[in-house]
Amino acid sequence: MGRVSQAQAQDNRRRVVETASRLFREQGTHVSVADLMNAAGLTHGGFYKQFASKEALIDEATAHAFGELAQHHKDGFDQYAGQRDAAQRALIDTYLSAEHRDSAADGCPAAALATDMARDGGDSEARRVYTQGVGEFAHWLTIKDQDGITRLCTMVGALVLSRATKGSPLSEEILTAAREALTATD
Repeated sequence: MGRVSQAQAQDNRRRVVETASRLFREQGTHVSVADLMNAAGLTHGGFYKQFASKEALIDEATAHAFGELAQHHKDGFDQYAGQRDAAQRALIDTYLSAEHRDSAADGCPAAALATDMARDGGDSEARRVYTQGVGEFAHWLTIKDQDGITRLCTMVGALVLSRATKGSPLSEEILTAAREALTATD
């Protein structure tokens, strides 16, 4: 088998990062390299040609997930013609929905990666990116009379609890209560 072109190597790396970003949000960062590479449709041996370590991939996949989140906020802002309140309301409704609860792989990295970041006792790049991303998300949620951190904590907490109680009536109640609490002043 011949050498992979530079363009193909870049495409493979992008595919691994995107796959890792989804799998880490869905299953946690404990996913094995073999399982991750299999999900990306690549060989296990190819991993070390692209990444120095699994931690390096976690760093990059975390940055990718928060980049997607930031783009989602920008797209929502643009969709609502710069009306921040309307964009935030739509985000809250989407964030605290059964669809988001059931789609962790494509969902919010703040909620999906929180436990993994809490367990990472080190000063990793992934933790730095996570912290920065959470701060930016909170800032985006700030409105005149509500602190963005409080709103973010309510949203992330509700999402995590609704995922943990999925399949029970309590799951939907949690989403509804948080959505109503956050939009009552709108």
